[in-house]
Amino acid sequence: MSFINTADITVREVAPGFFGKFMHSDTMSIAYWEAKEGAEIPIHQHMHEMIVNVIEGKLQLTVGDETKILEFGTVAFISGNVPHKAKAITDCKIIDVFYPVREDYK
Repeated sequence: MSFINTADITVREVAPGFFGKFMHSDTMSIAYWEAKEGAEIPIHQHMHEMIVNVIEGKLQLTVGDETKILEFGTVAFISGNVPHKAKAITDCKIIDVFYPVREDYK
C-alpha cells in the first residue's frame, strides 16, 4: 500500500496519556503520537533505531545520560538498544520512525 490516510487508523493508548497511530512499510514503522501534558514513557530500550520528531509542544527526552527538551524543529536520533524515556512537558504531537519494523505495534 502506497498511500495511507491517518484518519482511518485506530488510535491505541500505549502508555497512560500517549496515544499512537501506527503505519508500517516492509522495513520501517512510523508512529504518530499525541501525548497529554505530564504523560511519561518510562525508561526502556529496544533493538530498533529511532528518530523522534516533535511537531507541536515540548517533550523532555532522555537518551542514555543526556536529557533535552525537544520542540518543533528539533529531531533526536536514538541507536538501537540505548535506554531512553520521555515526558510531555506540554500537550505534544510527535512522529517517531523505527527501523526495522516494530512488530509489537502491528
